[in-house]
Amino acid sequence: MECQERVEVPVFTAVEKEVFTRQIYPLRRPAVLKDVPLGPCLEKWTVDYLAQKGGDRDVKVHVSSAPQMDFLHKNFIYRTLPFDKFVQRAAEVKHSDFFISEDESYYLRSLGEDARKEPADLRKQFPELAEDFHIPPFFEPEQFFSSVFRISSPGLQLWTHYDVMDNLLAQVTGRKRVVLFSPQDALHLYLSGDKSEILDIDDPDLQRYPEFGKAQRYECILEAGDLLFIPALWFHNTLALQFGVGVNVFWRHLPTECYDKKDPYGNKDPVAATRAMQALERALGIMDELPADYQDFYARRMVLRIQSRAYSSRPVEGAHGHSHCKSALSQPD
Repeated sequence: MECQERVEVPVFTAVEKEVFTRQIYPLRRPAVLKDVPLGPCLEKWTVDYLAQKGGDRDVKVHVSSAPQMDFLHKNFIYRTLPFDKFVQRAAEVKHSDFFISEDESYYLRSLGEDARKEPADLRKQFPELAEDFHIPPFFEPEQFFSSVFRISSPGLQLWTHYDVMDNLLAQVTGRKRVVLFSPQDALHLYLSGDKSEILDIDDPDLQRYPEFGKAQRYECILEAGDLLFIPALWFHNTLALQFGVGVNVFWRHLPTECYDKKDPYGNKDPVAATRAMQALERALGIMDELPADYQDFYARRMVLRIQSRAYSSRPVEGAHGHSHCKSALSQPD
């Protein structure tokens, strides 16, 4: 693709907690971590083992006839399958049993027992499998938010989005490509909420999305056993190069009161950010009382005010904001 700058995500080997918290975490940039102990899951989690240990409990899965899943326009359906049957189907390229077509793709994102209230926790939903997976001790236990079990069909690509919490993506089996974009490139990603409207990031329609070429693209290939640190607000897009099983571990890096209490998925904007966006909408509504030329003039003044905050000379990556919602993770002295 023309114009878009590509950067390889840096790789670190055999990282321990002190190195992570003092050298990697403060940079607020993605990092691939190799040779971090994840437990016996790396050897045990074959398709047959997963099916046996996971059992026949029902799971809600995404099913799509298109290899690029689009959450904004919902080009997939939700179906329920016994976990053991789902794993076997997801590992297949062609299906004898299917919902839409013999080459349909499957995706599981595990949910809490009450998906509307409770975050996913591998230890609760799949305790037999959780014994095999060791969460890297890079954050304090009280900061833990969720551990999300993810299984993807080969060739499946998921939409570009951001999360409001830091997370570690542990690629347990299979290979996965991950493309990331900095929060500072948000204006180039054509956002609808927390998701980008651009579905095909490898061959985008630059006539429709001309600004996308300005976004800097960070990229990595995760091998089985690799971890990817994805800082909060970094956009990410995943492509399963093989049938893959992984676990996302999210943690609260801001004080608990900064987050929406009614957010089991960890993707609602922080409370203060939501209030600010609501205030902006109210301000724009008030401007409707002015003639068009006045609206234009004062909207430009508002843009200048916002630009002075967003594009000031102070560093952004590595900064954690002001007042109450600073990072809760330990920082270098």
